[in-house]
Amino acid sequence: MSLLDNLKWRYATKKYDKTKKVSEEDVARIVEAARLAPTSSGMQQFRVLVISNQELKEQIVPIASGQQIVADCSHLLVFAAWDKYTEERIDNIYQVTTTERGLNEGHFNDYTNRLKSVYLQQSPEENFAHTARQAYIGLGLAIAAAAELKLDSTPMEGFNNAALDDLLGLQAQGLKSVLLLPVGYRDAANDWLVNMKKVRNAEAHFATYIK
Repeated sequence: MSLLDNLKWRYATKKYDKTKKVSEEDVARIVEAARLAPTSSGMQQFRVLVISNQELKEQIVPIASGQQIVADCSHLLVFAAWDKYTEERIDNIYQVTTTERGLNEGHFNDYTNRLKSVYLQQSPEENFAHTARQAYIGLGLAIAAAAELKLDSTPMEGFNNAALDDLLGLQAQGLKSVLLLPVGYRDAANDWLVNMKKVRNAEAHFATYIK
């Protein structure tokens, strides 16, 4: 199936079959798609937590406004972004890049200095607004990867970010939660949305071609 066919197949699943579990191999493929996502200046400003522990998923249900899909899905992916930029974070990723590409030490110094001159002057709130946007790119690729594997997923913003951060100890990691992505298999017999027509704006109203 093509990417477009897979995207037409998928929908924001509202009811999961809690008896069906996704293989660890397929979960790893979804995470790898998110890991390979492009990010601003290649800094990978977000991380993914993969939760399969049932007790923990149950604890997250009230944090997610009582949405039971958080507990019924096979795996819950939490996308969490850097709370702010720091010199160490910027230097670390470019040190890895320098080493992996076999470049001379200090190859990126001019560029990292420019990045620092921009981001380190901003407030933590401005920093997080930027790092969080990178997480959305990873989310999109994770959704597409799940659809390719014929796995269901539901992107979610409707949760108490601060409460989830506390539960998962994200502050100690310098992270703040951005998005949730339940992954699993649809309960087609009990999901009201499963047979509904996918509705999007017509292409003529969605895209403007400027030649």
